Amino acid sequence: MSAPRRQRRDIDGVLIFDKPLGMTSNAALQKVRWLFNASKGGHTGSLDPLASGVLPLCLGEATKFSQYLLDADKAYVTEARLGMTTTTGDAEGDVLEMRPVEVKLADVEALLPRFTGEILQVPPMYSALKHDGQPLYKLARAGEVVERKARSVTIQRLEILGLEKDRLRLEVHCSKGTYIRTLVEDLGAALGCGAHVSELRRIQAGPFGIDQAITLEHLEALHAEGGTEALDALLLPSDSGLEDWPVVSLTEQSTYYLNHGQAVRVPGSPAFGMVRLRDHQGRFMGVGEMTDDARVAPKRLLRFNG
Repeated sequence: MSAPRRQRRDIDGVLIFDKPLGMTSNAALQKVRWLFNASKGGHTGSLDPLASGVLPLCLGEATKFSQYLLDADKAYVTEARLGMTTTTGDAEGDVLEMRPVEVKLADVEALLPRFTGEILQVPPMYSALKHDGQPLYKLARAGEVVERKARSVTIQRLEILGLEKDRLRLEVHCSKGTYIRTLVEDLGAALGCGAHVSELRRIQAGPFGIDQAITLEHLEALHAEGGTEALDALLLPSDSGLEDWPVVSLTEQSTYYLNHGQAVRVPGSPAFGMVRLRDHQGRFMGVGEMTDDARVAPKRLLRFNG
């Protein structure tokens, strides 16, 4: 007889995971779900297997707010290998071309303004974007190349961390949807030698930094020592990714009406935009949006608040 399936736990919160190299975002999520024995989980946007670093993982009711973390700005430290282009724009691809590298620090510094602020990027073929329902990377693996429209992204900060021979290290703070591989390829093309990403580490996702990230080794060690419940203290509250949103505090009556899908008036609310909602007991109950007639309308609510 097969062993009985263990009962999954209804546990809610956000884990800031330090995804290791070589692991897909989905594999990271399933491993963390298993360690926490969580009934439900979701990640906040894929991080390539060849990248490491900050990957917020949402468990339980926190998954209702994962989209807002997906939309958040990100920051990376990357190493570009100059003088070599690849099919994928990173170290996993086949080499396309080798060129000599005669790049000085001043050459890179002179180009940074061109790649800072709002810029246009053509998404790479090796990406999860879809064309006629098919992910681009599947078409690329089949040898197909399709036209991709340039998209506007914002590079808030682009800083040189070092240049040694053909290795250029950069720190990039950018909007969602920015492809660091494309940024490095475009920079390499502008330098005249070509380039690809040889290392990539995400150091920030929304409000969460690498100093908060928990490694898989730490999780496994805690689990081995104290079991599943020993990990619970590592979870952040479900609204921890929304801390820059204004808070609207509700009365018992307005809590009732919001939980039944009705918009309510709350004195002192913002004039517009998204808000965090706290019920009459001060508990986080979900997110709402201000309407044109100055009421708070529910958008996503936690099911356990009544």
